Amino acid sequence: MDLKTHIRGIPDFPKPGILFYDVSPLLAHGPAWKAAIDQLAEAIRPHKPDLLVGIESRGFLVAAPLALALGIGFVMVRKHGKLPGDKVKHSYDLEYGTDTIEVQADAVTPGQRVVMLDDLLATGGTMAAAISLLRQVGADVRAAAFLVELTFLNGRDKLDVPSVSLMAYDE
Repeated sequence: MDLKTHIRGIPDFPKPGILFYDVSPLLAHGPAWKAAIDQLAEAIRPHKPDLLVGIESRGFLVAAPLALALGIGFVMVRKHGKLPGDKVKHSYDLEYGTDTIEVQADAVTPGQRVVMLDDLLATGGTMAAAISLLRQVGADVRAAAFLVELTFLNGRDKLDVPSVSLMAYDE
């Protein structure tokens, strides 16, 4: 199945000159969505994760059903102030300013093997920050996986773990 036929390009979103790659049609098409989850499961199974970690918010849509398919747990990395309880945070630089992400302090047992997930890899900054955050709480980050990768932005270069994407776009 050609999963790219289920990705919609939306020009000038969220601002002029940006082409947004929308995964909503993939999520809405049962057979394509199942194929994507099955392919990701096969790609990350060799890393033997104990947990999958999804990055807010579309990463949750990928990580949660994938964790269920693999029979393992799921942990959320969220924007600052969105998680209850004790949290560990990590701030990182954006093109214009900074952002902060958090994980619950007890979400990962030190040494647990994790694979990080998001819907799309663009510049790699958020995923690199999430990897640092999970290492900060003791996780053994084995890999990162994505539905879509924008290869022209070279985000993979910022990641120091093996990475897999189901679909790549050169422009």
